[in-house]
Amino acid sequence: MRQDDDILWILRHCRTVAVVGLSPKPHRDSYQVARYMQARGWRIVPVNPMAAGQTILGEAVYPSLAEAARHEHIELVNCFRNSADIPPIVEEAIAIGAPAVWMQLGVEHEAAAERARQAGLRVVQNRCLKIDHAQNPHHE
Repeated sequence: MRQDDDILWILRHCRTVAVVGLSPKPHRDSYQVARYMQARGWRIVPVNPMAAGQTILGEAVYPSLAEAARHEHIELVNCFRNSADIPPIVEEAIAIGAPAVWMQLGVEHEAAAERARQAGLRVVQNRCLKIDHAQNPHHE
């Protein structure tokens, strides 16, 4: 299945992840996943317009993916947003040249996923980056 291939490719090749919708609240899933990935050597780039100008997990928060990409080389866009909010995020991911988009558990948008694939991006939908990372020990 193509998604399984994309998961393995992302785990092998990506180390800088823009976390769109990263919450500053430690009990939220986005924070837990970002903290887990950061503890395993990944660079976290928080994207959250409501928290822009603050820091989360010691990293500066950007108001948009486009702004984050002006300062960081984004390898993966990890989406903690409602499915309906995904199309503009995918458009931004394409515009900044990100090689991959990951939609977290419960987040799917087939039209946006297809748009990303047609633009050459790897796409994962309705999966948890933390869980897939933990279940694939041979990716490093």
